[in-house]
Amino acid sequence: MNPEQFDLIIIGGGPAGYVGAIRAAQLGLKVVCVEKRASLGGTCLNVGCIPSKALLDSSEHFSMAQYKFKKHGIEMDGLKINVPQMISRKDEVVKQLTQGIAGLFKKNKIEWAQGYGRFAGLEGDQKLVEVDGPTKRLLKAPKVMIATGSEVIELPNLKFDGKKIISSTDALNIQEVPNHLVVVGGGVIGLEMGSVWKRLGAKVTVIEFADKILSVMDQQIANEAKKSLTKQGLEFKLNTQALGATPAGSRMQVEVMDRGTGVKEMIECDLILVATGRRPYTDGLQLDKVGLAANEKGRVDINDHFETKVKGIYAVGDCVQGPMLAHKAEEEGIAAVEIMAGQAGHVNYHTIPWIVYTWPEIAGVGHTEEELKAKGIEYKTGTFPFLANGRAKAMDESEGLVKLLADAKTDKLLGMHIFGPRASDLIAEGATVLEYGGSAEDVARTCHAHPTLSEAVKEAALAVDGRRIHL
Repeated sequence: MNPEQFDLIIIGGGPAGYVGAIRAAQLGLKVVCVEKRASLGGTCLNVGCIPSKALLDSSEHFSMAQYKFKKHGIEMDGLKINVPQMISRKDEVVKQLTQGIAGLFKKNKIEWAQGYGRFAGLEGDQKLVEVDGPTKRLLKAPKVMIATGSEVIELPNLKFDGKKIISSTDALNIQEVPNHLVVVGGGVIGLEMGSVWKRLGAKVTVIEFADKILSVMDQQIANEAKKSLTKQGLEFKLNTQALGATPAGSRMQVEVMDRGTGVKEMIECDLILVATGRRPYTDGLQLDKVGLAANEKGRVDINDHFETKVKGIYAVGDCVQGPMLAHKAEEEGIAAVEIMAGQAGHVNYHTIPWIVYTWPEIAGVGHTEEELKAKGIEYKTGTFPFLANGRAKAMDESEGLVKLLADAKTDKLLGMHIFGPRASDLIAEGATVLEYGGSAEDVARTCHAHPTLSEAVKEAALAVDGRRIHL
């Protein structure tokens, strides 16, 4: 089979791969993107970020109609949830967005090779990649970017069956509200999917191995979020290990153990969602054919320019070090191809936000208070509750707070953390100020429109210097 010549081969069509492909095409490279799925967008668009947010929004609307509309003077009778319609809407959102990426590929003259991509060897400075798909192909290019993403972690004592023990992917297609859902894992995915089904009427029990949820977040914010989620009806069993599960008629029994006392108990439920994280998806790449190997964590090692030890082979996204976040992957994909083109691509990992799309939302960027204490950095704190924000009160969404951390001597902004309405949108201001090395005073002196939720950010900045206005 004669190899087809390209300037760049990208293995993986997720956020890192498809965004990198578009940027590479803008820079004049002839690009082919190899993607195993029948649609582009990777985990994020197909079975991750986008479909989960569609379900979160649908369930949020239902919850508001059930508990909040009456306070606004909106009365409803006979409210019910049509789960198949909710799932169908989610599927349509995914379809529109993945087709949109295919359209962007066509517009930018990017070729899409559907199938599994794996290395086939080296020919001088050329890298060979074979595609095992509907059409078998052999590709050749001087540069290859690995962007194969990640996959869900399966626990040996809770293996997925797709029916009673399910993954986060399976949880996107539940066709009826379970009576009792046990979620193993108190991280982002577990809390988001647990929230969806709790709002729709399920009892939800979260089993978390650690003694707290959301360990990567600022703990004041995480603690406030846990209080809120508990008030919403989620049950938490922290410092608890899930030992296994056995059928109990049409239901399941999960055996759990308190890690502090060693006491065991059985929890009967309808479904078990295992959401204990993700691992890099590098199996089957045949890295050895080009002199590479995944490290002990399954990741591909790279230098500061996203290049592996083999010149011309790069790696980005979930399959390299760093947080497994779609926006981090996108930035790496762009930076890597810009470096390939002789430009100065760069990613500032300190300014990558974390977001949890529960309601209220949780978001953070920069250092947490715990990190600053561990590093011995002197800092000042400013907080402001949404309870004192006019827009939040008007929305009847006054739960939560904004928290800013600034250097005690220079006032340079070190971190911003939010628990509250639309935290996912508000956190961008913190990321911007951190990127430009701004101070809390810069935020405080910036005019924020009234009435908006963003005024809580300004007030938290004022609080760093002890001069809050509206509290």
